[in-house]
Amino acid sequence: MSFETLGLNAELLRAITESGYTTPTPIQEQAIPVVLGGKDVMGIAQTGTGKTAGFTLPMIQRLSTGRAKARMPRSLILEPTRELAAQVAESFEKYGKYHKLNMALLIGGVSYEDQDAKITRGVDVLIATPGRLLDHFERGKLLLNGVQILVVDEADRMLDMGFIPDIEKICKLLPFTRQTLFFSATMPPEITRLADQFLSAPVRIEVARPASTASTIEQKIVTLSSTDPKLKREALRRVIRSQTVSNGIIFCNRKVDVDIVWKSLSKHGFSVAALHGDLPQSVRTATLDKFRAGEVQLLVASDVAARGLDIPAVSHVFNFDVPIHPDDYVHRIGRTGRAGRQGHAFMLAGPRDAKFVDAIESLTKKTIDRDDMTDLHVEPDTRQRGGRDRDQGRGDRQRGGRERDRGRGRHREDRPRHDRVASTEPFDASLAVVTPVEDVAPAAPEAAPRPQRAERQARPRNERRRDRGERPEGGKPPREREGHERKERDRPAPQREKQAPRERNRREGGGDEGPAASFSENLPAFLARPVPQHLLRRKKESEVA
Repeated sequence: MSFETLGLNAELLRAITESGYTTPTPIQEQAIPVVLGGKDVMGIAQTGTGKTAGFTLPMIQRLSTGRAKARMPRSLILEPTRELAAQVAESFEKYGKYHKLNMALLIGGVSYEDQDAKITRGVDVLIATPGRLLDHFERGKLLLNGVQILVVDEADRMLDMGFIPDIEKICKLLPFTRQTLFFSATMPPEITRLADQFLSAPVRIEVARPASTASTIEQKIVTLSSTDPKLKREALRRVIRSQTVSNGIIFCNRKVDVDIVWKSLSKHGFSVAALHGDLPQSVRTATLDKFRAGEVQLLVASDVAARGLDIPAVSHVFNFDVPIHPDDYVHRIGRTGRAGRQGHAFMLAGPRDAKFVDAIESLTKKTIDRDDMTDLHVEPDTRQRGGRDRDQGRGDRQRGGRERDRGRGRHREDRPRHDRVASTEPFDASLAVVTPVEDVAPAAPEAAPRPQRAERQARPRNERRRDRGERPEGGKPPREREGHERKERDRPAPQREKQAPRERNRREGGGDEGPAASFSENLPAFLARPVPQHLLRRKKESEVA
């Protein structure tokens, strides 16, 4: 079967021919006619079988008639990673170069202003990651009620990355009459539930058993005596040197291991680059471009490069770490042996990785050949976390010892100095420097005590406290009494007259409320004021009335 029999128009067939493709893959052969018919599709196929062209080609033909409106895309393609989204955008540019379709790419690491400008002009195809798409929608820069075709690519990868809630939210914002296309390499129960919820009578297209590997890939497990990182790096270098590698990808489970393996291979003279999610988008794009162009031979990557990246002529895939999830193994080695090419996949495994290896073989229903490298031994890597912990613990004990010494009163000058080593050579008197007696300045005499000290100690204690300004036994200090009398003299006359009755009562023994003062003297000021005349007249009028 050829592409001419699938119902594609002349412009698409011309672009396909210029791209070098003549025969469609099984997933393309079955999916393209169904998508052109407007039906929902549930596509299940192993990675590297051409799923991207299976939905881009019919989408371009369906969108060739019509016109995009501002901020209202006509189609939406959701991808789990930036690299996959950029790759799908390249496919649309390659196959749709003879169609006047506008396309926008919404991914992280790119300014919002440039993306907003493209959306405002109107786009026919919108390719995005779920997070950035929702950001534009919540900012009011995007409307989704005009989407006619929705594509969810790598649905199982969406599940692994935690995008399923975002997918559900996005699907509820789209029109109910849309056409939905789901493509995935595996079908876990969560993806099946999502497909049943948002697909309407989908056509199930399954060209290969889920989670199966291509028969063109030669797989081997390199067994090691331990999982020591230094031992694994040495084994990796030996495996790479034993193969004729034209282009290879090395997968690690953690981003920190990606950097370590990249530095190790660079130190040993390999042409290598690193790729993981913490790198800026510009660096990731430039690294992939160099790897595709052949400027870099080896690419050390995390699982961000394991799904859907179409990198041609990848001859080898090396799993530095055994993937925890067996599905990741299928996607990793799917980077090689694509489009019928021959590929090679190696995986380093120690004794602790036995259960993960069993899970991979159980999923793929295939026993992987072993290459024994248990006789390889290297010095333990002391730079790992265990060595740092031991050093740190030793330092804590040393700090604890110094604290205890400080608590016992052993100061710095009291502790022995290890750098002061006694000399074992005989003493040479001729080298000694003798200072004349007359050149030595006489020592200063010790300061004599003040003559007043003995006299002060001989005085009574109360007098000494009175001299210091403290309160003696039986009264106030003299300074306080003098200050009190001075305050009384400096007080204004009205205040002295106001306080006079109380002072007089106190002197006569009547206390603060004694009978010596009359009522008028203790009358408050506001009661002693005369009553205004208008109040008196009002009172008289009320009495008369």
